[in-house]
Amino acid sequence: MSNRVHIFDTTLRDGEQSPGAALNVEEKLEIARQLERLGVDVIEAGFPISSPGDFDAVQRIAKQVQSATVCGLTRAVRKDIDVAWDALKSAKRPRIHTGLGVSDNHLKHKLRKSRDEALEMGVSAVAYAKSLGCEDIEYFTEDAGRADPDYLCRVVEAVINAGATVINVPDTTGYATPEEYGAIFKMLLTRVPNADKAIFSAHCHDDLGLAVANSLAAAKNGARQIECTINGIGERAGNTSLEEVVMALKTRRDHYGLETGIITRELFKTSRLVSNRTGILVQPNKAIVGANAFAHSSGIHQDGILKERTTYEIMDPADVGISESKIILSPRSGRAALKHRLEVLGHTFEDPAFEKVYERFLEVADRKKTIYDEDLEALATDEARLVNQTYELVQLQVTCGDSAIPTATVKLRHANRAVLMDADTGNGPVDAIYRAINRIVKVPNELIEISLQSVTEGTDAQAAVTIRVRSGEEVFSGHAAHTDIIVAAAKAYLNALNKQLLNQPGRVTQPASERVGV
Repeated sequence: MSNRVHIFDTTLRDGEQSPGAALNVEEKLEIARQLERLGVDVIEAGFPISSPGDFDAVQRIAKQVQSATVCGLTRAVRKDIDVAWDALKSAKRPRIHTGLGVSDNHLKHKLRKSRDEALEMGVSAVAYAKSLGCEDIEYFTEDAGRADPDYLCRVVEAVINAGATVINVPDTTGYATPEEYGAIFKMLLTRVPNADKAIFSAHCHDDLGLAVANSLAAAKNGARQIECTINGIGERAGNTSLEEVVMALKTRRDHYGLETGIITRELFKTSRLVSNRTGILVQPNKAIVGANAFAHSSGIHQDGILKERTTYEIMDPADVGISESKIILSPRSGRAALKHRLEVLGHTFEDPAFEKVYERFLEVADRKKTIYDEDLEALATDEARLVNQTYELVQLQVTCGDSAIPTATVKLRHANRAVLMDADTGNGPVDAIYRAINRIVKVPNELIEISLQSVTEGTDAQAAVTIRVRSGEEVFSGHAAHTDIIVAAAKAYLNALNKQLLNQPGRVTQPASERVGV
């Protein structure tokens, strides 16, 4: 058996099912391109029949991705398979992912079918996908962790005979233990006569915090594909974390004897991209890619690390794309030091853009005692998001208090260089700001979510604000960071509105008037 484990990334499908993680088509394409650079073997791009937007995303990813297999999910019905194949057929390496539940619980309560009926339906779905010309078909045996072993073996044998090339054996509810889950793979590879004709895949959910452990147990027992998501995002408690399972296999190759094709230096960059685009923050103590994953605050630890890195680090942070140490920058740091540190963190800018970052850096440094890598990440990400902006914030003034009417005055600069100013009141300072901005920008939308996180510690920390607005069926996210939370909220809102404006190509982008009064 090969020692190569294929990495199947489902960030754009299962991961996007996380509450509040909706991505637009352009954001999905951006993430798909980064996943390709990361070296994943399979990109599950979406569920094509679920919506026109998902179909469009899968189809465009299928056309652009060259090195990875592009996969689309379907139910075991012909209409789903037809739509998926229509979206995928232009891919260099297309895969249809179809299947049915196999546990008695799913058969009785969800599918309401007998074992034989479900088996026949699954075989028919695989055969139909193959008849369309799809040579790579993955079959999921949903809730396999709670299925009758004999029936599971029957299903797997039958769908392989029908043409399935990959068998997905999911722990759908995150119920299994590593010992139990690994034993399922060992059983299938031993008992199913044609098991050698397919790759067996692990797909685990993290309801009990065992997704990574279960996936590794599956690999130890013969699974040669692991399905996972960046940062472990997904429904409920999430999915197997790609970065964790990959680095476990790499760091403990002495134990597992397995390898992947992942370019691990791209892990941190990929993690941050997914976090920024979905608005789902990475917890500081997250393994591999968290802000504290390679940070040492204890004096004893620091002493040990300075003498020999391996005293407290079992991985080289450079292997996952994180610099070995943090440079503490201050207002006295010059352009060269800032540019070097940004490059270490993976951010390069042309001179005009860098000057804007430098100006922002000086503003933040004047307000803070020290500047951390997380501050620089926020500054660099903000600048990257300002490309093609229609409106930018020039000035903001807010009056509020427990006995005052919250009032905001905003001054914006349009892309045509016109400066516009307006003011409004609201239920609070942020509400007043957004109302004032709306009076200038005039794009109908509904604010559906706003969240706040401190980028670093301390009362002088930058605030990172993420918001989402809805316009019709579309949802646009905005993100900004600033030491003033009110300014961050205003910039995040403008970031979302600029995306909304760019999504309306027929819209007249000239401001209706150059309003300078209230």
